[in-house]
Amino acid sequence: MEERVSISISEGVADVRLVRADKMNALDQAMFEALVAATDRLSKDKSVRVVVLSGEGRAFCAGLDMGRFAAMKEKGGNGIPGGENRDLTKRTYGQANFAQQAVWGWRQLPVPVIAAIHGVAFGGGFQLALGADMRFLTPDARMSVMEIKWGLVPDMAGTPILASLVRDDILRDLTYTGRIFSAQEAMAYGLATRICDDPRAAALEVAREIAGKSPDAIRAAKRLLNNLSVDPGPALLAESVEQQKLIGSANQTEAVRANLEKRAPKFAD
Repeated sequence: MEERVSISISEGVADVRLVRADKMNALDQAMFEALVAATDRLSKDKSVRVVVLSGEGRAFCAGLDMGRFAAMKEKGGNGIPGGENRDLTKRTYGQANFAQQAVWGWRQLPVPVIAAIHGVAFGGGFQLALGADMRFLTPDARMSVMEIKWGLVPDMAGTPILASLVRDDILRDLTYTGRIFSAQEAMAYGLATRICDDPRAAALEVAREIAGKSPDAIRAAKRLLNNLSVDPGPALLAESVEQQKLIGSANQTEAVRANLEKRAPKFAD
């Protein structure tokens, strides 16, 4: 896990860092596994009262590793651990599948999670940020629901979380277009909690403040706030069903090839 995600804990605050800086913390098999392992470990550590999630290097997380898209171009596959052989509809983590757990696991943690975002949070990286309770962004941070670019839909728990944060028309706009939007737009949409020059430092400061409160009350508050959401189970399954139908289809493969070959796609009707 340490080669992709580092965890240090001090005075109740878990400082969690994505440490694949040379690849802008892109999501490869090892990163997926490390994220799931990190939430599993933190969920069992009673000393943890708050989590700060951030990325080293130039970005929070650039999304799915380009190598996995290259594999899609050549022979299909879904770009996540297990490739073509993984059944996305299989629920392996309660209501979630493996890829969803990399995001949903942060939502399930019994303590607050603050994501500190700089550079970019694209596609799966954006969905990872959504798993946090709060998101602190640099003024020049950029985000995107980028899956449509690759002929896909968000399938890492992004849709049920987004639906609880933004207006329906904004959700549709971002999902249909895949456009890149700014930190200021994210704030207007309800996707950013704060914009600050040093989001990690600000997140750690807030985390220390929260860690000084009663841990029983904080955990109770997170349970209470999580229960305000509509049951995510049907939405999580629907993500997987729709994604599984798209992966490897002619138009999805064409979307990947066109992007990698830097040309306009030629989709079939």
